[in-house]
Amino acid sequence: MMLSPYEWEAVTLSLRVSVIAVLFSLPFGIAVAWVLARCRFPGKALLDSIIHLPLVLPPVVIGYLLLVAMGRRGFIGEWLYDWFGFSFSFSWRGAALASAVVAFPLMVRAIRLALEAVDRRLELAARTLGASPLRVFFTITLPLSFPGILAGTVLSFARSLGEFGATITFVSNIPGETRTIPLAMYTLIVTPGAEADAARLCIIAIVLSLLSLLMSEWLARWSERRLGG
Repeated sequence: MMLSPYEWEAVTLSLRVSVIAVLFSLPFGIAVAWVLARCRFPGKALLDSIIHLPLVLPPVVIGYLLLVAMGRRGFIGEWLYDWFGFSFSFSWRGAALASAVVAFPLMVRAIRLALEAVDRRLELAARTLGASPLRVFFTITLPLSFPGILAGTVLSFARSLGEFGATITFVSNIPGETRTIPLAMYTLIVTPGAEADAARLCIIAIVLSLLSLLMSEWLARWSERRLGG
């Protein structure tokens, strides 16, 4: 099945936005997951709730909050634009930010579960042999939690592919710039006589999402075999 220029544009933009969203959020996801899995401090339950809030908030609300904070006149976005000439508004960068925020809880949850499953006795043994906390993390904790990190990464990628509400609220529906697969489908649905094209794009979205989930499962099993699981 050959893709039309309209479909190809939406697919390539969606893939680029999703990949960038995952790559930039992954270090933060690992750090937050480690804090939630290993640290005890006042307000931890509140932090956990805030991290998972995008799972239950309407995506339009997330898009509005991003617009207020990161838009050209937002309290953070205005500073970024005035000092660095950088803006998330009405660009693919804003679409990547919206996708990252919405998918972040899935990434954190998967990585946190993987970190909690690591045998703490292995870490303690390494510490008693003189390894620093940083070395223990990179040589023991991170490799043992690698399957969960992969699973969280791919799930976050799949969720980013399907992001709609926050994106259209924050960066609008601009052809070639912010019109990802969900936004392209919305455009076709409201266009008279474009039902067949919308159905084709729907099939493409299903195939991409299914491939992402299958890849997540395969990577998890491959990692477990490599780690002796």
